[in-house]
Amino acid sequence: MNLRVNQTAGNAVLIGVLLMLLGDFLFSLNDAMGKWLVASFTVGQVLVIRSFGSFLILAPMIARQGPRSLFQLERVPLQILRVILTTGDVAFFYAAVSYLPLADVMTFYMAGPIYVAALSHFFLGETIGWRRWLAVIIGFIGVVIALRPSTAMLSWPSIFGLIGSLSFALTLILGRRLRQTSDATLVTWQTVGALVTGLLLSIGHWRGMSALDFAGMLALGIVAGSAHMMITRALKLAPASLLAPLQYSLLLWAIILGYIFFDELPDRQILIGSVIIVLAGLFIFHRKNMVDVTSKEDVPPDGH
Repeated sequence: MNLRVNQTAGNAVLIGVLLMLLGDFLFSLNDAMGKWLVASFTVGQVLVIRSFGSFLILAPMIARQGPRSLFQLERVPLQILRVILTTGDVAFFYAAVSYLPLADVMTFYMAGPIYVAALSHFFLGETIGWRRWLAVIIGFIGVVIALRPSTAMLSWPSIFGLIGSLSFALTLILGRRLRQTSDATLVTWQTVGALVTGLLLSIGHWRGMSALDFAGMLALGIVAGSAHMMITRALKLAPASLLAPLQYSLLLWAIILGYIFFDELPDRQILIGSVIIVLAGLFIFHRKNMVDVTSKEDVPPDGH
């Protein structure tokens, strides 16, 4: 009996790992598709059609939990701030990849765990030991190396990538504060925010598009929505401590897809910066797992 239970648990963990890897691949594919589309269309137009694609994924989830639940929100000011940050995350990402190689922008985003570790000390009151602070500092050095310590640091594409990655990190922080809110509700409102922002940015800049272009923009939302659902499910099947380092596969996919679709390869400085960032991030995960004991309040309720 115990053997069967252990085997079932092991299978669940394996499925969780596979879902996380597939979800990360889909997110990388979504990023490559977005880079291809913003080369011909404005960020606003892409956001609008992408949002409709996301609603195709969200509709069954909203129907299952009931539309009324969308308006039963905890901490409304934080909900609004999260919508602003998630919209900024997506918009600044697309703005950055319009000019920079995919792997360069993804390097900024791989610093997310480093930003989260630093910000959690101030916004969540989490205690961080000197070893993790040292890893945070080393991770920031990796970001500076990737940015290139020169006038290029002040270029708009690099600034877009940096602001987008910081917005992403703050979104993760707020996700911890709003853990009583279902994923469907959180994603629905961030999609509404992206739709409204896209409509505003598209005024006077809407371009005619082919059926292929429209399908590509719609697929952006479908792929991103599917990836989000896979990763959410993976976190319910396997420990977050096991899955979190797998997120760095996004950088590997960014390099591969960037080369296949755009003939881009990261230069030595980006590679050095990304290696430092990844190592610092992995050390932060390792130390957090060693010193943290999961409490009941840190576990999201069933169905979220």
